[in-house]
Amino acid sequence: MYSFLLPVHSVFRWAVVLSLAYAIFISAKGHLYKTTFTKTSNAIRHWTATIAHIQLITGIILYVKSPFVKQFYTTANNTGKTLFFGLIHIMLMLLAIVFITIGSAKSKREKTGQAKFKTMLIWFSLAALLILLAIPWPFSPLANRPLIRY
Repeated sequence: MYSFLLPVHSVFRWAVVLSLAYAIFISAKGHLYKTTFTKTSNAIRHWTATIAHIQLITGIILYVKSPFVKQFYTTANNTGKTLFFGLIHIMLMLLAIVFITIGSAKSKREKTGQAKFKTMLIWFSLAALLILLAIPWPFSPLANRPLIRY
């Protein structure tokens, strides 16, 4: 299961990044130009959160099965990949999903379109920052991974 889910998780991260970037773009545009919060805007909010939650589920399964995480919990000397995947990646990603969830829920409950856009923009931007920090980029000194795993 681990060898199947790892590439799925790797490829699906781009769905998360792209949907989040699009949601931030739409919310910034709506907030700056004071446009109407439409059904499409609401669908973008909803699907961005849904895609992030699907990624969370695959990530949690991988976390439980990961050899790096197992090594993190059994070794006292944790550096590099074991530290990154055992602690940093999971904590930042969980916090990012919490921010997406809060932003989606608060935005849904706001009364005006401007408040919805502003709430989405703030919370989704914070989540995007955390996600970009926690992705194991190819240039990362802690956990360099290819952009797409096979």
